[in-house]
Amino acid sequence: MKIQYFEDTDTLYIEFQGQQIFETRDLDENTLLDLDSKGNVGAITIEHASQRTDVCQLQVEGIFQETDRLQNESARQIRELGKQIRGLGTKFGSFTEGLALPSMETILCQQFGMEIISPSVRVSKGGEHLEIDVLAYTNGEIKRAIVVDVQSHAREESITQLVNLLSRFRHFFPEHWNKQVYGILAAVDMSAQLRDKALQAGLYVARIQDEVFELDTPPSFTPRTW
Repeated sequence: MKIQYFEDTDTLYIEFQGQQIFETRDLDENTLLDLDSKGNVGAITIEHASQRTDVCQLQVEGIFQETDRLQNESARQIRELGKQIRGLGTKFGSFTEGLALPSMETILCQQFGMEIISPSVRVSKGGEHLEIDVLAYTNGEIKRAIVVDVQSHAREESITQLVNLLSRFRHFFPEHWNKQVYGILAAVDMSAQLRDKALQAGLYVARIQDEVFELDTPPSFTPRTW
């Protein structure tokens, strides 16, 4: 386990295990979780750490000092930090359910004709795990499934992660083999440049307008089908 604090950027980095990082997810715009291929948390990055934690009292750099006192103190601080991080996760989950889901349901039903909409879908298969913020599909004449990834602050990695998720969708959901699968990247904060990159990748884009999500795709947009 390794704990590092970068004073020049006020960034706290906690590495729990040295496994390869499979994806990075936002808890909020200043907190990132690095996950391995099984969905385990490998590391946490916290921006503006001095404003959000007691990092100034943390004296550990790289590895724990070889004294019981420092080990116990470090363990206590890590437990406290874990409580704060779990609180951030709950806050983000509430945001997704309270803000993103109702307005996204409207988009999925009215603009895409979706019949079934499920938030927070988690599936495991062969030791692998997949988590989807919102999954919508229809079994009628229009055979279509839509995967929605909700981000507080979209980054280039958000596009890569959603494309990767879509490429693995049929492996985890073979019952949807006959459906066209599309992706929507929904973000509270997304730059114009990143929006263009998402569109180029064939993803629909949704952004906050008057506190609700609205599609932000040009009429000429042609989505990619997975």
